[in-house]
Amino acid sequence: MVADSRDLLALERTREFSGRYHVLGGLISPMDGIGPDLLQISSLVKRVAADNVEEVILALTPSVEGDTTSLYVARLLKPFTRVSRIAYGLPVGSELEYADDVTLSRALEGRRDVD
Repeated sequence: MVADSRDLLALERTREFSGRYHVLGGLISPMDGIGPDLLQISSLVKRVAADNVEEVILALTPSVEGDTTSLYVARLLKPFTRVSRIAYGLPVGSELEYADDVTLSRALEGRRDVD
């Protein structure tokens, strides 16, 4: 699940995901007057409930709006399927000393075992 078509194109460029996408059409943002009813959330819930989807990956911007939208959507989808979120962290080639606290925290949260 992505917020808009630009995000979909960015994920497609990685050639790492071979599933189906769902575009929300934005993020929940009360400050901008965008509530869940203005996004394609109900159609996602119906689709997941009807199609026996194995997992929904939330690929949203790491922001207050992205976090809010992820929490809201995850709460609605968890009765039907597994819900995960992409990891956030440091871009390749960056230096730890220049990373902000939130980015480093998210990088630690999204860690995985070394193969």
